[in-house]
Amino acid sequence: MGFVALVFGVVAAVHCYLWHRLVRATTLPGRTRRALTWALAGLGALVPVAMIGSRSEWGHFLAWPGFFWLAVMFYLVVFLVVLEVPRALALAVLGRRERGRRTAGDDPAADGGTPGGPAADGGAPGGPVADGGAAGEPVPARAGTRTAAAGPDGAGEAIGRRLFIARTAAAVAGAGALATVGYGVRTALGDPVIESVKVTLPRLDPRLSGLRFAVVSDIHLGPLTGIGHSQRIVRMINSLEADVVAIVGDLVDGTVAELGRLARPLADLESRHGAYFVTGNHEYYTANGPGEWLEELHELGVRSLRNERVEIAHAGAVLDLAGVDDLAGAAGGPGSGPVGTPDTAGSGGGPDFERALGGRDRSRPVVLLAHQPVQAARAAEYGVDLQLSGHTHGGQMVPFNLAVPLQQPVVAGLGEVGGTQVYVTRGAGFWGPPVRVGAPPEITLLELRA
Repeated sequence: MGFVALVFGVVAAVHCYLWHRLVRATTLPGRTRRALTWALAGLGALVPVAMIGSRSEWGHFLAWPGFFWLAVMFYLVVFLVVLEVPRALALAVLGRRERGRRTAGDDPAADGGTPGGPAADGGAPGGPVADGGAAGEPVPARAGTRTAAAGPDGAGEAIGRRLFIARTAAAVAGAGALATVGYGVRTALGDPVIESVKVTLPRLDPRLSGLRFAVVSDIHLGPLTGIGHSQRIVRMINSLEADVVAIVGDLVDGTVAELGRLARPLADLESRHGAYFVTGNHEYYTANGPGEWLEELHELGVRSLRNERVEIAHAGAVLDLAGVDDLAGAAGGPGSGPVGTPDTAGSGGGPDFERALGGRDRSRPVVLLAHQPVQAARAAEYGVDLQLSGHTHGGQMVPFNLAVPLQQPVVAGLGEVGGTQVYVTRGAGFWGPPVRVGAPPEITLLELRA
């Protein structure tokens, strides 16, 4: 509940900022401002609706506009924050000009009159006005003179300039946010990019050189993806003709009852040495926990590695392939206990590196499947040659990629932690808004080299 309250608090604060910059600063008090205020409040209400609707098949039609607004909201803030500096500079220049005009207006010679004497338009103070109108009646401005009430809304010239600056900034931010989100939606819903990567392992037997892994993570099957999402991923993986398929967590965002049909295409995965899976944090967020999904994957022919390892015998040589549970399991979430089936039995309480890697033949190289890159710190203690991870989405939406290093040692691609090489895939799906900016979805063909 604390996390949910924090998220909604941030969303509320963001909408207050947007109201100040997009509504209050760009309109005058009246009907237009009230209408825009209610419209922004309605868009804000879509955010919790999207969060709830995305968890159920019936609510996905509400989740789409909610998540779309969430992405637009985020990029509106990004553009508006970037525009704060030029906006402040423009207002500073305007303020200087206004002060200069006021100073000039205080000079008696500026308007051709003397203090207490006849006014420049020929009338004495308090006396008849130059155009013959009675006192108290509106006086039309003469050509070449300034008025404090220019424009149909009664705003002064200075106010009109401030409105122009605010409206220009709002228009630029709105156009930029919509264009960015539109590009991001197209990227997120398009085909994943095939990344070909070669990784040299010093201890690799030369006979294993050329062993190929198809690595995929963060598929995030859910009501927003549809079965076409999983069918496309399976088709693309099979086209790679890999020796091993590694699914590195965050496969689903719901229960088997809700999403089981979306996972069925996984039964068609093809590879020489099989398909393997490790849990991600989202498997522990489902109502029934990861246990039912591990059993479902077993039925689909995908083996789950829960703090255990298997031998990959290839071309007369052997490679150890190990997998550990995600860190979320250690928090005692739903279904974090033992599963009890042959392929999924294990501690279940988070990663157990000793069980997965202890007592092995250290002369053989080992590849570890672990959802979060940060787990490589423990993997390095066991001499792991290569860790395959996901979780980060590569940031998914720039500039989130700048924040990921605060938690994870590698954002995307190949890195190193304590002597262990770590490859982090950006993932093939999306979480939250169906938007990817600067981090296209990815399936990796990783080839080992001696």
